[in-house]
Amino acid sequence: MSKKKLLIVDDSPSIRQLVKLALRNEDFDIFEGGDGNEALEMAKLVQVDLIITDLHMPNKNGLEFAREVRAIESYKNTPIFMMTTEYAKTVALEGKKIGVTAWLVKPVKPEALLSVVKAVLNKESSS
Repeated sequence: MSKKKLLIVDDSPSIRQLVKLALRNEDFDIFEGGDGNEALEMAKLVQVDLIITDLHMPNKNGLEFAREVRAIESYKNTPIFMMTTEYAKTVALEGKKIGVTAWLVKPVKPEALLSVVKAVLNKESSS
């Protein structure tokens, strides 16, 4: 079985590092983007199995990024997690309409993040 590829998108290098640390004991190939534009370019270069993105970022926010990634045929069903401090229902509903798979409110405990990532990836590989 090949390694699962994850894309972590956050304008904060320390948040990207925390996510990588949370997932370090798993056999993932992890790619990064510092904003929605960088992440979109990365997603076009490497087909990833799961995307974890922040909402509030410069240049292209997480919702704009998710909308554009969903428009790419190979990403129609790729799980997208929005990991953000934003918990407004209206924003989360907009994310759901776009196709965001899960809405994780920061701070996210590393073991909780790992658990939900593994659950979604295991579900994906069994379907």
